Amino acid sequence: MATDFNLPELGENIAAGDVLRVLVKPGDMLKKDQPVLELETDKATIEVPSSVAGQVKEVKVKAGEKVKVGQAILTVDDGAAATAKEATPAKEAAPAKATAPPAPKKDDAVAANSAAKVPSDEPGLEQHVEGATREPATDKPGKKAEDGDDAGRSKVVDISRGARAASEPAAAPEMPAAPAAPSVRRLARELGVDINQVAGSGPSGRISEDDVKNHAKRLVTGAARGGAAAAEPLPDFSRWGEVERQPMRAVRRKTAEHLSVAWATIPHVTQGDLADITSLEELRKQHAKQAEAAGGNLTVTAIAVKVIATALKVFPQFNASIDLTSDEIVLKKFINVGVAVDTDRGLLVPVIRNADRKNIIQIAAELAQLSEKARSRKISLEEMQGGTFSISNLGGIGGTYFTPIVNAPEVAILGISRARVEPVWKDGAFVPRTLLPLSLSYDHRVIDGADGIRFLRWVVQAIEEPFVLALQG
Repeated sequence: MATDFNLPELGENIAAGDVLRVLVKPGDMLKKDQPVLELETDKATIEVPSSVAGQVKEVKVKAGEKVKVGQAILTVDDGAAATAKEATPAKEAAPAKATAPPAPKKDDAVAANSAAKVPSDEPGLEQHVEGATREPATDKPGKKAEDGDDAGRSKVVDISRGARAASEPAAAPEMPAAPAAPSVRRLARELGVDINQVAGSGPSGRISEDDVKNHAKRLVTGAARGGAAAAEPLPDFSRWGEVERQPMRAVRRKTAEHLSVAWATIPHVTQGDLADITSLEELRKQHAKQAEAAGGNLTVTAIAVKVIATALKVFPQFNASIDLTSDEIVLKKFINVGVAVDTDRGLLVPVIRNADRKNIIQIAAELAQLSEKARSRKISLEEMQGGTFSISNLGGIGGTYFTPIVNAPEVAILGISRARVEPVWKDGAFVPRTLLPLSLSYDHRVIDGADGIRFLRWVVQAIEEPFVLALQG
């Protein structure tokens, strides 16, 4: 029996992915839970296991294609159909013979209603006509069929056409990625909302009418504040020279969408400051081997994760999210710090969970592991979710200050640039000191400027005087 294997649910709010590799081919024997596809989603590369077993008859996707949740990936034959056909050939043939009407009588329409299937003139084609009540049609308008065989054939063609027309939309459906009732999907269409972009609040992420209305409200609110602007069409660049078009990878596409919404809807404020890390650098080099023995690197980023985790306990409004649908600020009682990692696919943000409960050595080891998994495409979606604050360190590349974009639904992000040695006036003389530029961006709807600079000054002091971490953390 031939069975389609459809792309299953991949995770929260994930509607599609790009096919990197197809791991099976027609003729292969497939086992249940065997990986059949390597897929790149918005933030991770995953292997998709099969939920069916049997012989692969057809592969319906190929590398480079975009596939959606619910879309048919493979057709697998478990051999049950052939076995059943060999066991009862006469029994299967009987209904087909009985369904052919001998003459175009009026009662034939009623008989057609009760028939499960009506064979058409096309070889191997059967159409479901349950519920059909149409009178048999002729090939020419206004002329009734006179010959019994012709009338019967006309009737069969008419019924099969009607059934085919009724079944065509369902034959290759655009399988929805989001679980929702038909009435909810209809409401989404009426409001112009993409149902796949709505976060469901029900069991297993099921979407309700309220979820759709709230999502529409957020879109309208964003548009009213200038957050939704249609992209202007590009000019024909080929008029001035040769061009090349490259498809956006899943990670780049999602990053563009996410940051565009964040930049358009969040009123950003960015403040900068310098941290004197001269003493910290000495301590970092002194304890570097201890971190290496634990499997990590004692980097400025690892230290910054611990500093931020402690700062979020002192300034809980930075560990929050804003809910415009209910006019509430959500204060989180957990602290998960995301760290931006540069990969060949784009920017990924692994999350250090419960960073406030871990020491710097533990954070350094975990950060090294997550960064390697991100670059080698082995990181999972779960390892990149649940962040409450983000850090982006570009110091390894260069630069002084920059304006990091808040990683919504978080309300703040810390940017770190390259440290540099500068003369600093101290104790009546200029002395060389290593200064680290810091850039703090935050959501001005939740955080005021005075709180922003207090937070940043606390971070600077904790970096310059590590005793502050133990004193206030």
